[in-house]
Amino acid sequence: MDGFSTKFRRLKYNFRHDFLTIENVVLMLAIILCLSWTYRSVEAMSKNWELSENLRAVQKELEIKRLEIETAELENAYYETDEYKELAARKFANKQLEGEKMVYLPENSEEAKNKHLNEVSVEVEEKKEYSNFEKWMMYLWP
Repeated sequence: MDGFSTKFRRLKYNFRHDFLTIENVVLMLAIILCLSWTYRSVEAMSKNWELSENLRAVQKELEIKRLEIETAELENAYYETDEYKELAARKFANKQLEGEKMVYLPENSEEAKNKHLNEVSVEVEEKKEYSNFEKWMMYLWP
């Protein structure tokens, strides 16, 4: 038992005089401050990245809504033209101008409906993939 207390006192002495020196305490505080600063910086950058992604998504949605509004305004302007009014009157009210004769054609056959389907090619706009460097540049300098 006497040997244990002696070893404990030696350990306690070494801990106080070798480990708890001013230089070691200051170094530990500096390390803790650096780690906390680094953690907070990474956390802030992560939050900024999320916010910038949300901003980009909202801006895209806003642009889509603007295009939809512009399309609706153009449609309304078209519906107010005399050309549309004449075409609608001809189609829905069977109206015609003097000297014109109405010709009623039969419905198109399946062959006629499918004639040009194979010729039409749909071009799909590819989403541009950015490299990691480009993503960082967009993040740091929006």
